[in-house]
Amino acid sequence: MNHDRRRLLAVALAGSAGLLAMAACSKQTDTTIAPVEIDAAASCDLDGMLLGDYPGPKAQLYYTGDARPHWCCDTVEMFNTLLRPEQARPIRAVFVQDMANADWERPRGNWFDARTGFYVQGSKRHGSMGPTLASFQQEADARTFVAQYGGKMLRFAEVTPEMVDLSGGALHDKRM
Repeated sequence: MNHDRRRLLAVALAGSAGLLAMAACSKQTDTTIAPVEIDAAASCDLDGMLLGDYPGPKAQLYYTGDARPHWCCDTVEMFNTLLRPEQARPIRAVFVQDMANADWERPRGNWFDARTGFYVQGSKRHGSMGPTLASFQQEADARTFVAQYGGKMLRFAEVTPEMVDLSGGALHDKRM
């Protein structure tokens, strides 16, 4: 390979590495945003359900250019929103609750960056819309949950759109 081609290849590889690094950064939560707490009026953006009335982990998403949280009454809704191919609004931050420390029936506080978490799919515990993905900040806590309630532990990036299908969720809600 001649000198010019090697140099061109090196520049192209360096540029590709830079683009990959930028893409990886965009997947991290914006550290200037802090999660807020659920209040009595907080409702799910998707279906209007009052968050405080339902069990299981909740989520809050922050879109670029919008300072307010967009609430999800369940982690399934959060993943469904994030994994939809038509989701075009850039996300600045996304938080979920650490269910090792939050009360399952009335979860409050214990927020962390959702992209760093561990999730349990297929457990015996249900969230606001039925089967949910229990969220944990620490892998050991997710493993303890699996031992107690069953299910499969996943990292954020391992959750697929097929795992978070919202069709039929209301059928599991015994309070509606």
